[in-house]
Amino acid sequence: MVKDFLIVRAYFFGWAIVRLLPEKHAYALFEFISKYFAKKNGNSVQRLRDNLSRVSPNISTEELEDLVQRALSSYMRYWCDTFRSPDWSKQSIQDRVACTNEEYITGPMKRGEGVIVALPHAGNWDLAGAYFASMGLALVTVAERLKPEALFQRFLEHRESLGMEVLPLDNRAMGTLVQRARQGKLIALVADRDLSASGIGVNFFGGQASMPAGPALLAIRTGVALVTAFVSYTDKGIHIDLKEISIPESGTDQEKLQLVVQKCADNFALGIAKHPEDWHMLQRIWIDEKILRSQ
Repeated sequence: MVKDFLIVRAYFFGWAIVRLLPEKHAYALFEFISKYFAKKNGNSVQRLRDNLSRVSPNISTEELEDLVQRALSSYMRYWCDTFRSPDWSKQSIQDRVACTNEEYITGPMKRGEGVIVALPHAGNWDLAGAYFASMGLALVTVAERLKPEALFQRFLEHRESLGMEVLPLDNRAMGTLVQRARQGKLIALVADRDLSASGIGVNFFGGQASMPAGPALLAIRTGVALVTAFVSYTDKGIHIDLKEISIPESGTDQEKLQLVVQKCADNFALGIAKHPEDWHMLQRIWIDEKILRSQ
């Protein structure tokens, strides 16, 4: 209980202080933190290094270390954005975002049809969601319950303040998502890691990974359009690259599911290969390795 209290207090204190700092100083502080974590080289940083070595296998040791530092800088930029974004206006949010193939989302939604977006942990996916919510689109997402509970509620409030409906990740989430998709909502789901029994095995950068079935399953069940999004950082803010995913017309649902999840994985890989520094994957993702190779 004491540990939970201290964690919550630390996050809440940081949330308040970072919003008061001038922008330049706030981001400089988080860049300093990124260098501290790189030097400390804890398990999460070692895992990040291991993951990046899989997606960029032909770079030198020095280039890999530089990539790790840039990835940590990107990750800390995400957190600084998160702390400061409650003070951003709709116009400020829109000014920070550029989007390729935006019509893949806005087109169907103007016709009253839902859209499902699958995306990896890259760039600032919260800002991407806030961008579409700022356009008046009804956006729904799912959040894994964090501990302590007070911290989870704070992040829930943060995403709701950006205009999102946030569903807790539980057994009822899929049924609600089906309803929301059929109601013409925009469903955004982070979908690049799932080591549960329900994950779908995919080929990912030449190895076997497991990714969530949720976005593909929703699209197959509802007939709603499915797109992937890769979010990368720019000097000004973020860039969102949208790609359409077609659902096979023939085959069993399981065969369709396998094909669609693999297509999503392939699109994620294209974005990660171009912007590996913006892929914030500090956990194990490949199921064909059991230990950190960097240890």
